[in-house]
Amino acid sequence: MIRIILVATFVILFLVFSIPLLIAEWIIGKFNMDVKNKSSLAIVNWAFRVCLFFAGTTVIVRGEENVPKDEPVLYIGNHRSYFDILITYVRVPRPTGYIAKREMLKWPLLVNWMKNLHCLFLDRNDVKQGLKIILTAIEKVKSGISICIFPEGTRNKENHTFMEFHEGSFKIASKTGCPIIPMTIYNSADIFEDHLPKIKKTQVILEYGKPIYVKELAKEDQKKIGAYTKNIIMETYFKIKEEAGQ
Repeated sequence: MIRIILVATFVILFLVFSIPLLIAEWIIGKFNMDVKNKSSLAIVNWAFRVCLFFAGTTVIVRGEENVPKDEPVLYIGNHRSYFDILITYVRVPRPTGYIAKREMLKWPLLVNWMKNLHCLFLDRNDVKQGLKIILTAIEKVKSGISICIFPEGTRNKENHTFMEFHEGSFKIASKTGCPIIPMTIYNSADIFEDHLPKIKKTQVILEYGKPIYVKELAKEDQKKIGAYTKNIIMETYFKIKEEAGQ
């Protein structure tokens, strides 16, 4: 239980003591949004790295050379753990907004940092609001902000399975021309979700696939880009599983 106590205590202390930083970031944003984007990214990256350290999480990263550094991208990944956000965010080379569930708006201070990071909040029961979020994400990408989505729509609670990838998420790439970066996350649920309420020392593998440019695909694959990307992530996932002898 010591790990969950350490992580929870750090998160609470960070949120409380970061209030002056939030005020400073707000002021900076009034004069130079680019500086605010970079400083918010650095601050949250540091906090997430501390959380992963206290959790005893080791991340093996593969294929990071596939992530363009000079343009925004659409990250697409499988999702089994709350720690997926931490694991992937500490690797982003540029400001990146995550699409999160609307319920996160209830968390004070945390939501302020999420907004600083260009996160968007999706009501999964409101189709019209979902469309607005996609349109906003498109504008974010056009302005140079990367977007990350877990298109299964929620955490998958079943080991070694995949839910449907919602096709609407991929309009962000098809409408902007930005590359899709497949992210395969292996073993992240073993940190916490597989044995609640304990946090366990765990090794996680994060593998980035080659960029996918929608316009370069066959027309049939363009129509089903969600399924196309899902297959790439699934193939990588089960390759890793086989290598791990599981």
